[in-house]
Amino acid sequence: MDGLRGLAALYVVLFHSWLYTFPGFPNSSAPAWLDGLKFGRLAVVFFLVLSGFSLAISPARHDWRSGGVGEFLRRRAWRILPPYWAALTLSLIISWFVVSASHYGRPTGASILVYGLVAQDMFTAPTPNGAFWSIGVEAELYLLFPLFLLVRRRLSATVLIACVTLPVIAHGLMVADASPAEGNNWLAPHLAPVFVAGVIGAGVVVASERVQRLPWGWFAGLAAMPVLALGLIHGSVWTVNHYAWVDLAIAPAMTMLLAAVATGRPAILVRLLTASPIQSLGSFSYSLYLIHLPIVMTVIRRVAPHFVSPGLPTFWFTLVLALPVSVLGAWLFSQIFEMPFRQNRSWKSLIAQCRSRRSGRTTKGGKRLCEETAQN
Repeated sequence: MDGLRGLAALYVVLFHSWLYTFPGFPNSSAPAWLDGLKFGRLAVVFFLVLSGFSLAISPARHDWRSGGVGEFLRRRAWRILPPYWAALTLSLIISWFVVSASHYGRPTGASILVYGLVAQDMFTAPTPNGAFWSIGVEAELYLLFPLFLLVRRRLSATVLIACVTLPVIAHGLMVADASPAEGNNWLAPHLAPVFVAGVIGAGVVVASERVQRLPWGWFAGLAAMPVLALGLIHGSVWTVNHYAWVDLAIAPAMTMLLAAVATGRPAILVRLLTASPIQSLGSFSYSLYLIHLPIVMTVIRRVAPHFVSPGLPTFWFTLVLALPVSVLGAWLFSQIFEMPFRQNRSWKSLIAQCRSRRSGRTTKGGKRLCEETAQN
């Protein structure tokens, strides 16, 4: 799962490098052979499916119980908010003093309040980081997660899927423009079905051996084929303009892919995802998602114009410079703001770990000093 998360985050970096190099999205001025980088929204959809799947594995093993609503929300806040707030601070500084992240202008006091409270899916304010829209959506889905589990436990998977999907379908049939863009408000209701698809898919992990042995990888390919066919027939612009439907259509294929990987198949894909570089990338994929966009925009709008011409030369320049800086910067960022909160479950544990490390460094330093004195 970490490997899949890392590859999805890397794709988002490539998508934003493409998006901000070539204007006019979705009718981009980019060469047609780069159209494969146009679907950053689908990478975020995959994140949501994967998030629902990962979070639901433990409840699925315990009769779809979360272990307490308050404790679940506390763990999610502890895991998600510290690196998010650190990335928000970094993004505000870059957006104020280096390059604005929004065509609506630089962040304001309202931006600090709205994004600080992770309420960007409910209220509008100039964004300090264009990638943060999905964090607001995830926060709302986390709040609803215990309710999803309750419906799954008390009623059924079918009822749960119907509760979140039918309103989206009804809205899509009644409204001409049913594909809200990233950054719009109230995207959580539109994306709740893909998150729930992941939640339901987690049941495969605890299902009977006969169910686990089903060819989920082949099922995923078959489920994806109609969506891919429509995209090829109508083109990438049509696909982007119909994301509301594409999201719903592709979520089952994504869920089946996760079920396949979780049950160890296909073996070649599992070996790729468990390779050390991919696993390492996945371990700090959240940090990469949080901080890459200010780096990419700084390179494209502040650095590249001094060295290369617009268009394709800027795109290659961005990949050569912004991609490694984003990855290395995200790794360092994760060591400071993410990993300590993954390795510890409370402030008490975190403070104890910090004291232990300081004590260890002091002891080692004193030992080296004594050894050098003895030798002298």
